[in-house]
Amino acid sequence: MNSDQVDPHTVSPARRWNYWLGGKDHFQVDRDSGDLVAKIYPGIWTVAREGRAFHKRAVRHLAADGGIRQFLDIGTGLPAPDNTHEVAQAVAPDAKVVYVDNDPMVLTHARALMIGGVTTYVDADLRRPETILEAAELRATIDLSRPVGILLINVLHFIAGDEQARAVVRRLLDAVVPGSYLVATNATTDFVPAETAAGYASSRDGGEADVWPRDRATFTCFFDGLRLLEPGVVAASEWRPDRVDRPAPAEVSTYAAVGRK
Repeated sequence: MNSDQVDPHTVSPARRWNYWLGGKDHFQVDRDSGDLVAKIYPGIWTVAREGRAFHKRAVRHLAADGGIRQFLDIGTGLPAPDNTHEVAQAVAPDAKVVYVDNDPMVLTHARALMIGGVTTYVDADLRRPETILEAAELRATIDLSRPVGILLINVLHFIAGDEQARAVVRRLLDAVVPGSYLVATNATTDFVPAETAAGYASSRDGGEADVWPRDRATFTCFFDGLRLLEPGVVAASEWRPDRVDRPAPAEVSTYAAVGRK
């Protein structure tokens, strides 16, 4: 199968996430996988919505208060309300965004929606950061001698090894100048009952789940050398919330943080 060919028989994390967000860009295999995860952890629907809400708040903060005009959004997924370029450009029309994903359906949508110039797309895998950093599309859009906002939202937990994940993050941060930011999330079982965490671990070890949760200490290591913005490492719903009736950390089960280089 070439990189442009959509496979309707293999689960796609991007399409499954779109399913949890209430979108329409998914196949039966994605819905089946999504329902299986939801059976183990019914709160996944809330996790998806709160992850998206955190994304919006963080991007808006970087554009409005951090002065960031360049964004590198890796693991962007399928288009949904409040995409990075929409949020950033609502604050700063000159903001530039490079989206990165390796899902063929995402690429298809990107080709239809991205018109070049201030917004473009790179077909690459997070686990190979050099291919992202050396991509012609990135080099034509982002000036790495100026601050960049790196977004790793709901993607790091697809890298199983902690050492590999840290190496990827470090390589990306090494490529950007001081004044740049890292915005990241990672699934966690820290907030759920022990039996729920054990049930998820069993499903993951059995190949039924592909997300690797991390505890607070492990997730915090991604921000080594950065200045964490208040309130630090918290559940995604607790990072500078804009609503009172927000879900509890156990309903979100995702750590989130923003750090400045």
